[in-house]
Formats: sequence, structure tokens, C-alpha cells
Amino acid sequence: MKHQEKSYGLVVVGGGHAGIEAALIAHKRGIKTLLISMDKNAVGRTSCNPAVGGLAKGQMVKEVDVLGGVMGFFADLSTLQSKTLNKSKGRSVWSPRSQIDKNLYEKIAQDYLKRVSLEVLEAEVVSLYIKNNSVCGVFLRDKSKIECNSVVLTCGTFLNGLIHIGSEQVKAGRYGEKGSEGITENLNSLGLLSGRLKTGTPPRIQRSSVNWKKGEAGYGDKKPSPLSYRTKNFSPKDEPCYSFRTNKKTHDVILENLSSSAMYSGKNMATGPRYCPSIEDKVYKFNQNPSHVLQLEPEWTMSKQIYVNGFSTSLDEKIQLKSLKTVSGLEGVKFIRPGYAIEYDFFYPSQLKDTLESKAVSGLFMAGQINGTSGYEEASSQGIIAGINASCFILNEDPLVLKRNDAYIGVLIDDLILKDTDEPYRMFTSRAEYRLQLRSSNADQRLLEKSKKYKLLDEKTLNELSKKVENTEKIVEHLEKNNVEPKAINMRLEELNEKAISEPTRISNILKRPRVSISDFKIKVKGLKNSLTTHMQEEILFEAETIIKYSGYINRQKEEIDKIKIYEEMIIPQEFDYNNIKSLSNESREKFISIKPQTVGQAQRINGIRPSDISILLVYLKRPFHVKQKR
Repeated sequence: MKHQEKSYGLVVVGGGHAGIEAALIAHKRGIKTLLISMDKNAVGRTSCNPAVGGLAKGQMVKEVDVLGGVMGFFADLSTLQSKTLNKSKGRSVWSPRSQIDKNLYEKIAQDYLKRVSLEVLEAEVVSLYIKNNSVCGVFLRDKSKIECNSVVLTCGTFLNGLIHIGSEQVKAGRYGEKGSEGITENLNSLGLLSGRLKTGTPPRIQRSSVNWKKGEAGYGDKKPSPLSYRTKNFSPKDEPCYSFRTNKKTHDVILENLSSSAMYSGKNMATGPRYCPSIEDKVYKFNQNPSHVLQLEPEWTMSKQIYVNGFSTSLDEKIQLKSLKTVSGLEGVKFIRPGYAIEYDFFYPSQLKDTLESKAVSGLFMAGQINGTSGYEEASSQGIIAGINASCFILNEDPLVLKRNDAYIGVLIDDLILKDTDEPYRMFTSRAEYRLQLRSSNADQRLLEKSKKYKLLDEKTLNELSKKVENTEKIVEHLEKNNVEPKAINMRLEELNEKAISEPTRISNILKRPRVSISDFKIKVKGLKNSLTTHMQEEILFEAETIIKYSGYINRQKEEIDKIKIYEEMIIPQEFDYNNIKSLSNESREKFISIKPQTVGQAQRINGIRPSDISILLVYLKRPFHVKQKR
């Protein structure tokens, strides 16, 4: 057996969005890190849709950014169109999204790794080197061994990946890229449970084959906002996306040829994402809808290759083409490559701690689709946490754990380790019960102290964000403590059809009125930090206004959080023996034993666990003899 001469603190397996974040943050924290990818040229590849951010996902990108991540920064540098979604709803669910140049994003990522001197090895990891249930290294396909103190697995869809296009099946990790074999079997032999999931991607078509005049152009915001706090002077391109609609003819072609779809052919396929259904599912399961939107998106600047968002499919290639040609404007459409479904192995994330470290193997962390998630942003979010905590593991520091009220990332991880994974997990604002607090506009306020503690940001960015947070707090304090005179505001209130005031009134009280905005007041606050960009000043005022307008709701949520805090801090010993609790139902006992919740708060959130189960658990936690005796 060959031996590599070098050894590392951390080895990250996989060069996708999770892998990049994990490797870079550990490298930044001084850990000797090696990133292993099967193809150096594929590192940072956005393999599916050409966009970063979106509903709830934009919030996560902002959170990753405050924690020292790079996804938002790379996206800003490659943006083709920027837009904030959900603006017709409350500010808590406004979500930034950037259409990106995929080729440029990939190049920026790879150039950045070189610039910071992160070592990248082109190789295939086939198994882990384990001693006494602890990671000691990895074995490569060429039988060489690389020793390390910790491993982060971010294997995406590559573990025993199988592509489906109609009846055709191809072993691959992505279209045109070979899959990976060995890791699943190795981890299974260690007792880790795996399953199969499925995801899909739409066809790519030739720009010249589309009659663009029949589509409806969609543009970005006139005053776009960057995804990264490090981005200055954000003035991206505004390339349009075009929407087209399917029709009865389209649906008839699909329904008549459902058997050509891998998913409807009778094959025993894995479960796909319910919230990102294939066109077959849309037509078959939602047949009450006469048409569905197809969003045609450029994959890079004026690219000849167009992404058909909304047409994810595993239909036979000829049927895909035939059905698309029934869409007005796509009568002459030509493929660059067909859509396909891909099945792959994942590991049930309930086998992980809230740090994303394996409960069974010390020093082993997992992030991304290997944990059953779907989406770049979900992968990036897990990657940054896994990388931070792997570095903490190596440095013997306390890990970073984000709670549900800290961040969408906290919601993501909590859901993964406690809920049943029966389909690829995708983040939505509705999953976050504290979403009023988890706004895209206040990620810096929520996470800056954690970033300081773990030294995740460069000094310049840290100082800028500290000034921004401090200024926001000062403006809020000013609004809550100072009055406005009737003569200074009544004319504006009259214009807004708002009731005039008859005496000096707290600015915050008037600002809570729906039609009133902070721009209606002349705000002058002593001691504000200067040297902030115009955009950052606008963000400060906007956030101060939001805090005031949402204050009643936010305070109620904080009271709820305080009430349950005691359970979040109540530790369940790892050796706690649930078999001794005879009054638990068999189902509840099995769930506790399988998931091994770390706290009573976690135990409460396990699917199917009842309040009575928690009451019984609390009684027995006070009895130390219910801890398993070590032999």
C-alpha cells in the first residue's frame, strides 16, 4: 500500500459548494487543509440552476457570509441579474436572489482557492481510515493513504450516482462526470445507515432556437442589493429572463408518454423533492392547472445555452423535445443536452450531532446532499458549519452551534438531525417559526458576535459590520427615546392620510403606522460612526425602521424563546438508557434510541414525540441510575 508523505489537520472530500466553504473556513482558521476533488476543473461548479439565493435561501447566503463564507461574494462578482423576492409580503420573508454567470462563478471560485493557497488534490476517496471509532485519514482509489485529524464529507450526488433519461441509465455523479464508489459501503460497514434519494435537472436548449418575442421578459431590481457584506459598489448587469407557458398540447404529450419517464415506468426509484417537482409530476398530479410557467434563464453572459427552469424531467429525450415544441415560442427548440433525474446515496442526518459531526465516528463531519438536502445554499450553509466545527475539533475548542432562533442555518440543521428524511430537504421561510427575527437584513446583527468569537471574518469586514450594527442600535435608541413635534410631521401625515398629532410624540410610535417610513423624519443622531458606504447607510436606516415596525411581534417571540430556553440547555447524557423507562411507548423509545437527542429541547422536536413523553423523560433524567453502565 502506498503512503502519502504529507498529513493534514483536515481533509475535505468534494469540491462543491459545501466542500469549498468547509475547506476555506478551516484554512482561514489556521488548519492545514486539503480539498480533494475528482476533477479540479469542476471545483465550484453550479451544476443545476444558474442562480444563488431565493426564498429563505437568500437569508442563508447572508448568514454564511457573516460566518466568513464565500458564496454570496462569488455570486455578487458573477451576477447577471439581482432581485429581492417576496416584496409583496412582510419584510421578514423578503429574500435576495442573483441570477449568475455559471462559468464566471466557477472561475472566481477556483482562482480564489489558488490565491489563498488552499491545497487541492485531484483524486478519488474510496474509504476512511478509522481507528477506535475516530478518523485518522482517507484511502484513495490508487490505494494511497492520507492521514488527518478530521474529515468533512461533501460528496453531493456522486455516491453511487445513477442518471435516468427515459429507459437509459448511466452511472455518473453529474452529466458527463463519473460517480464515486466505495465510501457508502465503507461507512455502512461502520454501522452508518444510508438511503437513496433522487433529484433532477431540466434540459439545456440553444438560445438561437427560441422565439424570444413570444416570451415575457423579466428584469431585476433598479436598485439591487448585494448578497455579500464585503461587496462594494454593486452595479451588476441586468440580463432578462423570459417566461413561457405550457399548454394542453404540452400536457397531452407528456401524459400520453408517461411510461417513457423513468419515474413512471414502474422502476423502483428513490424519492425526489416534493417542492421542486418534475414536469411529469406537475402535469399528472396537478392536472387542474391548465398551464405551468417555464422560466428561460441564461447560464452565462449572453450564453448560447439556456436553462429551462420549471421543466425538470426524466422523460425520454425525444418526448422532452416533442413536448417543449408545443410551447408557443419554442416550436423550433433544439437541445444542447436533455433533462435527467439522478439517484444517489445519502446518510440519514439523524446520525449527526448539531455540530454536523457523526455520533458514531469521532472527527467525521458531513455536509450537503450527503445529508439529504437539495440546493446550493443548503450545501453552503452546512459546509461552513462543518468546516468551523471540524477546525474546533482539531483545535480542541467549543463548537459553534446555531439554534433555531439564531439563523435559518440553525433551523436547517435542527430539522435534519431530528426529522425523518423521506425526501430531499429544501429550506422555506415557513419552516422557521422565528422568521420575524431571521430576516435577510439583520444577518449581521444576529451572527456577528459568533463570527468575532471564532475569528471568521477579516479585520476590515469585521470593523465595518461592527460599525453598521452599532449605528443601527443607536438609531433605534434615538427613535425610541426622542419625540417629534406636531409642526415637523403633521403636514407629511396629512399627505399619507394618517391622523395628525396634537402634542410631541415618540418617533417610534408614529413610525409603527403602516404608511409612515423613516424617510419621513429628519434623523440626526449624535455619535454615529462615519465612513460607511451610501448603500450601507441605506441598509442601516431600513433595518432600524424594520426593528421598530416589528418590535411588538419580535418581543413576543423573544418571550417564547426564553420560556423554552431551559429545555435547550438541559443536556441528555450520551449514555442515557431509554430501555429503563418502561412507561414510554415502544415507538417513542425507538425514536429516542435511534436519534439520541442531545438536549430535552431536541427531544421535544422529534416527530411523533408527545408532551407526555417529555414529562416522563424529565422525571427519569433526575435519576442517575438510568445511565448505561460502562463495562
